[in-house]
Amino acid sequence: MNEDVRLTAWVRGRVQGVGFRWFTRANALRIGGLAGFASNLGDGRVQVVAEGTRERCEELLEWLRTGDTPGRVEGVTEIWDTPRGGYDGFAIR
Repeated sequence: MNEDVRLTAWVRGRVQGVGFRWFTRANALRIGGLAGFASNLGDGRVQVVAEGTRERCEELLEWLRTGDTPGRVEGVTEIWDTPRGGYDGFAIR
């Protein structure tokens, strides 16, 4: 049930230039056991990739959707996959 997964989420809204990636990294580190990154995209969205247990990835996704995030989140689209590895902690890109 709690196998390792890869979460890729695209966050829409006013999420660039407001510290969103920094807060996402801080929250991933607070949850613990997650590796990946948060990155600004050219279209104004932020892409978040996290690998870890499904439970921890779901906690991060829930925070992205309903948490006390900087800026204004208008929507989050996500896909689930198998982990690929290769991340050293949780980075801001």
